[in-house]
Amino acid sequence: MHPMLTIAIRAARQAGSFFAKSYERFDIIEIMAKGENNLLTNIAKKAEQIIIEVIHKFYPTHSILSEERGQILSEKNDIQWIIYPLDGITNFTKRLPHFAVSIAVRINGRTEVSAIYNPMLNELFTAVRGQGAQLNGYRLRIKNNNELEGAIIATGFPFKAKQHLAAYINIIAKLFNKCSDFRRAGSAALDLAYVAASRIDAFFEIGLKPWDFMAGELLVREAGGVVTNFGGGYNYLTSGNLLVGSTRIVKKIVPEMQTELSDPLNI
Repeated sequence: MHPMLTIAIRAARQAGSFFAKSYERFDIIEIMAKGENNLLTNIAKKAEQIIIEVIHKFYPTHSILSEERGQILSEKNDIQWIIYPLDGITNFTKRLPHFAVSIAVRINGRTEVSAIYNPMLNELFTAVRGQGAQLNGYRLRIKNNNELEGAIIATGFPFKAKQHLAAYINIIAKLFNKCSDFRRAGSAALDLAYVAASRIDAFFEIGLKPWDFMAGELLVREAGGVVTNFGGGYNYLTSGNLLVGSTRIVKKIVPEMQTELSDPLNI
């Protein structure tokens, strides 16, 4: 096993265990608003600290990019850990057991290792560049579906980018006429992991941040899928507009989306 994956798993499991123990503790959970439609809890901040301490115990010179703290620079900024201690924070605060710890390691600008852990189901999704993706040690491989008919597509509403709502609704309407059904579960990391596991056939969302998708991106690629922007290109690292799935499904979805995209979304 890749040595950094070993540490990523350790950090994810420790943070996940903390979430599982805190899940029903109404008395210790404090909820704060960081901005419109953006929550923070003391539990997520504590889990973030747990993850950082594990990483820096073994790799004290590595830098970290965190959803809560931002960039934590160190001696080796060419090696960066990207962490999201609680993806699905609204689900957690509402006692919906669908959330995850997400950790990725990028070396010289390439994602090499990823781990996504759902503590409520004890499901650990992992990937190492060039070595495939796994769920609890079992190899994952995306089914290369040919058609949108029968496909299940996951998405996330653009609640932080409501200026794109009209285009988004139009895209949903076009795809809904072609696919079987939609899912909106509230964790982009798990949506990406579920594409890798063929539990859903495709996923798209507007304006994601690196900590939302970096670990899941590697999972999808290592499971045989593709990750693009809404136009089928590869500028999603900048725009955060992601479309993922099997090669054939993505090729079917892109033309459906193209006619509805405003200029800011066509990147």
